[in-house]
Amino acid sequence: MSSYTNDINAVSELKEENGSSWDAIGAEAVARMRAQNKFKHGLDIAKYTADIMRADMAAYDADSSQYTQSLGCWHGFIGQQKMISIKKHFEGKTDRRYLYLSGWMVAALRSEFGPLPDQSMHEKTSVAALIKELYTFLRQADARELGGLFRELDAVREAGDTAAEKRIQHDIDHHVTHVVPIIADIDAGFGNAEATYLMAKQMIEAGACCIQIENQVSDEKQCGHQDGKVTVPHEDFLAKIRAVRYAFLELGIDNGVIVARTDSLGAGLTKQIAVTNEPGDLGDQYNAFLDCDEVSPSDMNNGDIVLNRDGKLLRPKRLPSNLFQFKAGTGEARCVLDCITSLQHGADLIWIETEKPHIGQIAGMVNAVREVVPNAKLVYNNSPSFNWTLNFRQQVFDAWSKAGKDVTAYDRDALMSAEYDKTDLAKEADEKIRTFQADSSREAGIFHHLITLPTYHTAALSTDNLAKEYFGDQAMLGYVKGVQRKEIRQGIACVKHQNMSGSDIGDDHKEYFAGAAALKAGGKDNTMNQFS
Repeated sequence: MSSYTNDINAVSELKEENGSSWDAIGAEAVARMRAQNKFKHGLDIAKYTADIMRADMAAYDADSSQYTQSLGCWHGFIGQQKMISIKKHFEGKTDRRYLYLSGWMVAALRSEFGPLPDQSMHEKTSVAALIKELYTFLRQADARELGGLFRELDAVREAGDTAAEKRIQHDIDHHVTHVVPIIADIDAGFGNAEATYLMAKQMIEAGACCIQIENQVSDEKQCGHQDGKVTVPHEDFLAKIRAVRYAFLELGIDNGVIVARTDSLGAGLTKQIAVTNEPGDLGDQYNAFLDCDEVSPSDMNNGDIVLNRDGKLLRPKRLPSNLFQFKAGTGEARCVLDCITSLQHGADLIWIETEKPHIGQIAGMVNAVREVVPNAKLVYNNSPSFNWTLNFRQQVFDAWSKAGKDVTAYDRDALMSAEYDKTDLAKEADEKIRTFQADSSREAGIFHHLITLPTYHTAALSTDNLAKEYFGDQAMLGYVKGVQRKEIRQGIACVKHQNMSGSDIGDDHKEYFAGAAALKAGGKDNTMNQFS
């Protein structure tokens, strides 16, 4: 017996227990409302989605073609539309498709201070608030879809079509929710380990099953693709990883997922010299990457800091900013150590922020990590900060040159030019872009591919196109031809924007509450009927 039928029976029994005062309560109406409210609070969501991520991680370990993907969000409606579109285009399934919550987009689009750079200056609570908002919209997508099925069920019952009734009942009983895992960006923790713990709790309570944290200094945090990044010693970072784990465990999310991100590849600076108690310990390994000059006591100046290594006095190079710099060319080695250390001390997945999408570079670091942690898995940012076209055209150019192929028809520094768009080199580069995710998941251990800021760019592009047409010669045809007609032809759900906002759900409730006296919005004069 389905849970829907069970709920009808259970409420019917409650009605009998409560007597005639409950006569107006419809048992099936209650069952419908319960089905439309499967997740009662954020912790229900976090438990459900953590199970999904863990199962997907195990599936990837068995078969690297089973990688996962997500797109970044900055508004609940955006996340909702992504999942509605995924279900529409992929046989009603959401398998291995998640949502990503980007701290960059929260800072740029959600802060009360106005647009901000990705430097953790936005309000801490805005991240948890967005997680809650995203899941509110995803749950409403469930309610809307189930509401449509309920109305279909009523119609076929009235027509006496038992075969259709059975089919629709099956769809209700096996409804696939729009609720999927969210990988949520907690930046560098917004403060010390206690601040990280408090922020993580809010995010988990809102529904996050997966939290991504980076090894930068919290009060010096920069976007991973900007200059000036400053990392912290490993023990400082591990304290924050443990803080996130404690938050998960306190709230009963025992299988919560932690992504440890290293920005060391592009970070040439540290704010602290690590504490070290003996040669070769973790602090000593961190300090070994510092750029130092060997000095004697007579060379030392007032305020100098020196390290004793193998009987030698080494003075780390300190900048006027009071930061210390690492040796040039040590970024990859530091990333490898960061990843190994994080995985050995509580992280589940790693994230290496790179300056370009290059499978060889990524694989080199991940393979080094896997020599120590064989099942290491990577979350990778397919970032809009990369010029994908130029990067891959240059990679093909270099490969052709190495293979002795004639490349005299191409200017490597100008490969972004539109004049190359239809060339063989451009076609090969585009094919490598198309297969990048599958190739790198197979060759470089990437479990999850995400695009941090996709809808930031799509909103800008579509708005530019609409403004050009609408305020130009096309006027209203610019909107109709460029937007509405495409919505209709492509079956975009929000062409019925009244329905998307919950109007039909509200009508259902009015009928439950008031019966024949309900004043409903969805009657024959509702202009939304023009899109039926």
